[in-house]
Amino acid sequence: MMSATPRCLLAVGSLHHDLMIDAPHLPRRGETVTGYRWYPKFGGKGGNQAVAAARAGCSVRMLGAVGDDDFAALLRATLEREHIDTCRVATLPDRPTGMSVAISDAQGDYGAVIVSGANLAIDAGQLADEALWDGVGWLLLQNEVEPELNLAAAREAARRAVPVCLNAAPARDLDEALGALIDVLIVNALEAGALCGRPVDGAADGLAAAMALAATFRTVIVTLGGAGVVVVTRNASARHLPAVPIQVHSTHGAGDTFTGVLCAGLLSGQDIDTAVRAANALAARHVAGESVA
Repeated sequence: MMSATPRCLLAVGSLHHDLMIDAPHLPRRGETVTGYRWYPKFGGKGGNQAVAAARAGCSVRMLGAVGDDDFAALLRATLEREHIDTCRVATLPDRPTGMSVAISDAQGDYGAVIVSGANLAIDAGQLADEALWDGVGWLLLQNEVEPELNLAAAREAARRAVPVCLNAAPARDLDEALGALIDVLIVNALEAGALCGRPVDGAADGLAAAMALAATFRTVIVTLGGAGVVVVTRNASARHLPAVPIQVHSTHGAGDTFTGVLCAGLLSGQDIDTAVRAANALAARHVAGESVA
């Protein structure tokens, strides 16, 4: 039987050492662009969302993996500084730490390339350990790990009646078995379009995509950047929340901030609309370049 320890969020996902580059625009095919600056940054959707949840006041436990290299030091130091439980973050000597290169342009948009490394070798066998689930109130997943790991984690969560949030990013086909275990699906316009097989451009398209996805998922949230957020739950009408007016600094990491803050709200007992409003506000501050610590 699980102990009565305070509930926490279990984040099963990726950890990346990001190399960030600021440039006037994203390079076109065959083009070399002269950038303004570069800097290292903690990253990975799993790690970013875990940090966002922790900063929102949530107790977070991380299950992931890094390599035995210099990149891993930044990742572990950041998780520990944010008071995230890293006991299940393995060091894999035969795999490099995951990394990415992200380029932000003058308008705040970005493009990125990830190299997954150790994130594709996370040991799913850890999921059967009851101690891992002690006090867990929500499970958070993303698509930067192997699909089999997400399915195994969702099945273990279902065995314990732990609700599951999936940020289906990057976009990829989702197994029907996994879809049946998801309580909250979060996607952006590009990912919603990939899952629905139709383009999503603006609030009306977002509403249509969310309604279509709600036939499979219990709750669907589609983030639309400047067009706001759409929420659809079964047996409830669709809702559209306008974007918070801000001056865009960088959109990099906005979705991760939204997802982490949303899960922190749900864990604290907020209803879905309250949690979405809080997540939308904090994501807007992140895009504006404000500290959300």
